[in-house]
Amino acid sequence: MADLVVRSSRAVTPEGERPAAVVVENGKIAAVLPYDAEVTAATEVDLGATALLPGLVDTHVHVNEPGRTEWEGFATATRAAAAGGVTTIIDMPLNSLPPTVNRDALKVKQAAAAGQCHVDVGFWGGAIPGNAADLPGLHADGVFGFKAFLADSGVPEFPPVDAGQLAAAMNAVDALFVVHAEDPERLRDAASSAAYADFLASRPQDAEHAAVATAVAGARAADRRVHILHLSAASALPLIARARAEGVRVTAETCPHYLTLDAAGIPDGATEFKCCPPIRDAANADRLWEALADGLITCVVSDHSPCTPHLKRRDTGDFAAAWGGIASVQLGLPVIWTAAAGRGHTLADVVKWMARRPADLVGLRNKGRIASGADADLVAFEPDAEFVVDASALHHRHPVTPYAGKALRGVVRTTWLRGREVTGAVAGGMFLSNSKET
Repeated sequence: MADLVVRSSRAVTPEGERPAAVVVENGKIAAVLPYDAEVTAATEVDLGATALLPGLVDTHVHVNEPGRTEWEGFATATRAAAAGGVTTIIDMPLNSLPPTVNRDALKVKQAAAAGQCHVDVGFWGGAIPGNAADLPGLHADGVFGFKAFLADSGVPEFPPVDAGQLAAAMNAVDALFVVHAEDPERLRDAASSAAYADFLASRPQDAEHAAVATAVAGARAADRRVHILHLSAASALPLIARARAEGVRVTAETCPHYLTLDAAGIPDGATEFKCCPPIRDAANADRLWEALADGLITCVVSDHSPCTPHLKRRDTGDFAAAWGGIASVQLGLPVIWTAAAGRGHTLADVVKWMARRPADLVGLRNKGRIASGADADLVAFEPDAEFVVDASALHHRHPVTPYAGKALRGVVRTTWLRGREVTGAVAGGMFLSNSKET
């Protein structure tokens, strides 16, 4: 007898959308059968025309625990993720104290997360000046790769690297490097101002373009994989295309806010929209969508980076003083589906961008797909249901998001993690590593 069978006339599989019965045994997908196949199971769920998606994989989440748990935390971040159809997150190494830049710090973070995770969780390590010797040990302990900043990270304990220090890190370990690509020499000091246009002018597209060139040059010289985080500037796309054509192993991601928000529509003082790199104009977003459609940008992830409401400085509306980060891990799926459907894309496209390709980026071949042998991470998603975002009803720690009040399409009805429904009552997530579950 199977543990669970979930039927849907709109199951999104690697072969496309089709009617299917997904059979689950021991936390794995045992078979993907025709919709009306006879299956004996302890639990049967028939979704009818509600879509069945694989659990999303978000490889860019700032949980901030330990050390800044008042900003967010594993209990709240992972519950929000599950409510948004995300069943795997990879936690960024900074904003926690200590940052994950050596083996001891990784143990501290794992101890803080233990017993609190409602979805499966993996970890990035960090590359900072002077820690190249620590990277092989961190990689052996299971981190999925190493994040580096080329500009100020915003926190003093995670300083940026220059081109030489990035090269030293890349030469120290054969791993994936994920890079926050903004060139500090091309950034401008942001004067105190409530005008979004002033903040946007301080972080021009050429700062991203130049930093992407630095990251690509490092990857070419060291023969390493490099992934450009949260690409905002469409001007860097031709450079990435050329590098890939030349055999450099470079990929790029973008985020829902860069694809769906428009700088022209951001009110003065609305610091919940501040992030780095910044949200740009609608024409720039159109070019990002084109790159996503043709595969030059491989995936869409949240860059969930919340903080306390005080740090957003809504009292003054000062963009220069406000913390930069968008809280969105629970909303990425409906945000992207609303916009993607309007542009003629399908649920299969969204699953490719937000589940399969992020999983493939970090080598989790058992995640992000409805296929025999994969983990039974599943999402019942009502694509035509509509709702208005109520920030106070979100599960992340603070009710601050630029999507508050927005009308969206697509509602997550149920999320299963390895065949068990995630309700928030039991934190059943596991730790993941670059080689195995732990």
